[in-house]
Amino acid sequence: MALPALRWPAEALWLDLEPLRPGLSIEVSAECDSTSTRLLERARAGDPSPCLLVAERQSAGRGRLGRRWRSELGDSLTFSLGLPFAPPRWEGLSLAVGVALAEALHPKLSLKWPNDLWLAADGRPDRKAGGVLIETQGMASPGRAGERFLVVGIGLNIHAPAPEPGDAYALAGLAELDAALDAPGALARVARPLLETLAVFETQGFDAALQARFAARDALRARPVRLSDGSEGIAVGVDADGALLVHTGPQGGAHGEVRRIMSGDVSVRTC
Repeated sequence: MALPALRWPAEALWLDLEPLRPGLSIEVSAECDSTSTRLLERARAGDPSPCLLVAERQSAGRGRLGRRWRSELGDSLTFSLGLPFAPPRWEGLSLAVGVALAEALHPKLSLKWPNDLWLAADGRPDRKAGGVLIETQGMASPGRAGERFLVVGIGLNIHAPAPEPGDAYALAGLAELDAALDAPGALARVARPLLETLAVFETQGFDAALQARFAARDALRARPVRLSDGSEGIAVGVDADGALLVHTGPQGGAHGEVRRIMSGDVSVRTC
């Protein structure tokens, strides 16, 4: 049986968002390989216009460390936001984006450093409900010092996909929290908070306010974690640069050290 067509609020969103980022366009594609790839290709071809590109289905969506992001019609929201961007510092950007998404969607969503949305509900273990992928592309003629073309790729499960071999975590869907929520509704919830948070980040970076907002949703804080280099410790929050702090002493005790983990260094799993 054919699925009903999704009704995207593209015009209403454009009217709401364009004043925040003049020149912004909103596009909805029935299918593409990757929304982020499409926007990066435009920037490389000399078109750095701000654009929010939604795909109802992606054939080659990707997440961090090259992982595939599954995307099917009605079961997920996959979109990318591309725009010229020149923050004072880039560190902590994926955390700031995660804060915007989690706060806009539901109080029960938490953030697994550096770029995942987690859901723990009904006594079940943490499960991944969404993810963020940050990519940038150099611009031929930057308008401001340090300006690059930023692409924020976002994937949100509306309904949890069936597990596959190699999945790092169990998966969750946002419809568990709101049965009436669909992909267009999720986009309507997150689009403005995302642009507003990016505007704050572009002027202030990962400031004390964003750091505190992340801490309120930090899924790893005070939990034992294992790093991809084999070391273990207790996660003790993030610092002003968005680095994960891990106490590597026995049982998180007085001995040992606190390591700063940047997102490009290692992957992190709960023990």
